[in-house]
Amino acid sequence: MSEHVTDAYASIDRAFAHEPASTRRKFVAGAAGALGGLGLLSLPASAMAANDAQTILNIAATAEVLATIVNTEGARRVEFSSPVTKRNVLDAAYQELDHYNVLTKALGAKPATKKIWIPDALFADQHNLLSGLVFGDGVFVNAYQIGVTAFGRAGDGKHARYAAEIMGIESVHRALALQSLGKPGNDQAFASGSTPYFTDITKAVSLLQGAGFGFGAKGKGPGKFYEFDQVSTQTQHRAEVHHLSPH
Repeated sequence: MSEHVTDAYASIDRAFAHEPASTRRKFVAGAAGALGGLGLLSLPASAMAANDAQTILNIAATAEVLATIVNTEGARRVEFSSPVTKRNVLDAAYQELDHYNVLTKALGAKPATKKIWIPDALFADQHNLLSGLVFGDGVFVNAYQIGVTAFGRAGDGKHARYAAEIMGIESVHRALALQSLGKPGNDQAFASGSTPYFTDITKAVSLLQGAGFGFGAKGKGPGKFYEFDQVSTQTQHRAEVHHLSPH
């Protein structure tokens, strides 16, 4: 166990010194689960065996295809209650496209498909879109955490750093969507925990499919296919978005 993790447990024990020993043990046990979710403790060997570098990169690129489409189309289709919220979605669109470009052009990722089925309900109103972004970005955060752990274990600092950089931005996207829903954006102390926690990168795909998205195939419920190569031409670049008035 690392020195930092031991210190974290000791800090919890001190903070709750006035509580009975049984209560302190519960807090420490909860911290163990949270720290394990962060990858500070070991992931199961069986799960890590499936998390080879290329699979992680390919799933990440496919997720960024989805995210670019959702944010680009969402900004265009949904009526927002605040211009700031719309600008946040516009910002997210080009950032997801930047992620895709880095993953595919610099890191060798290959998306499984660029044809995505999206439920019609997602674009029905602001609440549906923002709720979908909270869920999706939570999945992305967990997926990139797996990347950080897998690349770190392999001694691949370059890829681990890219995964961490992108994960940080996905956390911001999730926080801003929560805030626009009238909820606290800083709702947790650790990045894991916003969706059912998973240690196998392929679980990210099944979670998104469970929410109605389809990757090269129809998802459940009414919806339609969107082509990344077409939608991404409508994604506004950073300079265009920042030229907009926030009011």
